[in-house]
Amino acid sequence: MSDPPDLNENAAINPPAAILLGRVIEAIDPMDGSVSLSFYARPEFANRHGTVQGGIAAAMLDSATSAALLTQLPPELTSLTMELNTAFLRPTPLGPLTAKAWLVSRDEREAATRAELYGPDGEVCVKATARLRIKRRAR
Repeated sequence: MSDPPDLNENAAINPPAAILLGRVIEAIDPMDGSVSLSFYARPEFANRHGTVQGGIAAAMLDSATSAALLTQLPPELTSLTMELNTAFLRPTPLGPLTAKAWLVSRDEREAATRAELYGPDGEVCVKATARLRIKRRAR
């Protein structure tokens, strides 16, 4: 089995939005299609309550759900989010966050993934499920 792709070094897989979110791929398990990530919620991400604005947290999970699928795709394929459903369980604090994402199912055209975003205390703040379209990468 070949080594999994280094998602942190690949500009096509680690785009500017992922960099803005402070995303780092920490671990990939190609056997079950899971990925562990870290994010850094900067002070600019705060809402009026001093926690991460919901759309930013959703963007982190959008990034995580896509990364789980990308670990399973050959370099000529990519994914586009068709649907992202989020559940906000508690306020997400600023600072370092972690996420775990899993591939749930996949065929040639679509995939389903899920992810959880954790605060520094290890408690789940936000959960998401995603439906992703698989397509050829533009050259």
